[in-house]
Amino acid sequence: MNDLQKYFHACLLAAAALIGGVSPAWAQVPLGTASRFAVLGGTNVTCTAPGSIIGDVGVAPGVVPSFTNTGCVITGATPPATDSAAVQARADFLSAYAALQSTACTGTLLSTITGPMTLAPGVYCTGAALTGTGVLTLDAGGDANAVWIFKIGAALTGTNFSVVMAGGGQPCNVYWVPGAAVTMSTSAFSGNILAGDAVGGSITMTGGTLAGRALANVAVTMTGGNVIGCAALPGSKSCKDRDNDGDTDKDHRKCNQGVGNGSEGCDPGKSDAHWPFGSNDEHGGDKPGAPGRKGGKS
Repeated sequence: MNDLQKYFHACLLAAAALIGGVSPAWAQVPLGTASRFAVLGGTNVTCTAPGSIIGDVGVAPGVVPSFTNTGCVITGATPPATDSAAVQARADFLSAYAALQSTACTGTLLSTITGPMTLAPGVYCTGAALTGTGVLTLDAGGDANAVWIFKIGAALTGTNFSVVMAGGGQPCNVYWVPGAAVTMSTSAFSGNILAGDAVGGSITMTGGTLAGRALANVAVTMTGGNVIGCAALPGSKSCKDRDNDGDTDKDHRKCNQGVGNGSEGCDPGKSDAHWPFGSNDEHGGDKPGAPGRKGGKS
């Protein structure tokens, strides 16, 4: 079992524990390996400037997979480097989409949200398309683990639509589950968009910002839009207190005490913890494997 599999398994166990306790069954939604991606497309991802993606981008290789970046700033890994991971991520995302589609509704929404509106955590459903404008506030009431699920019968459309978090709520604990395509124009949106429909599962962003993830069964098209992935958002992790390789150290797992090992973000013991360039052992001992000494190598 590799690190990502262990991570996914740990999240599922955590979810099972919550279901067996006082929290509702939808209180945790494991995305599996899809959680590493800020943007994931089943056939293609296109980003056109001025735009940016903070996080990894993936396209699950299919018949004609395609990734096009025209002037966007992307901080994470991109295809073809992510191709292998994207295949499993797409499968995990579609499993999560199916699970979310089967959750029981705790509230009903009209086909149009015209803010201001405030919603407590819950599973909100609409049998048809949903159009949003104005400001929707999601108030966690002080619970940082609060979850919102929006099950939408058809397309999701937002124009000048802002989804803001309050009361300690986290954007990456919000799940939008449309039955067709998603179109966002000049909107400040929050949450995980899971456009999992086999035919209409596409996401189109024109301007605006998404704080969360854009996961599409078909395509993701961004023109002047910005996606801030969950890994870059304070306090947001798909499984609480764990990162993408299943530990709690921001993916700095190995810690060597030798000379010149690079920045590691860890404390190997008797190293120079005050070295200012990120690693606490680079000016340590005088040969590989030797621990650092206070004050650095002389």
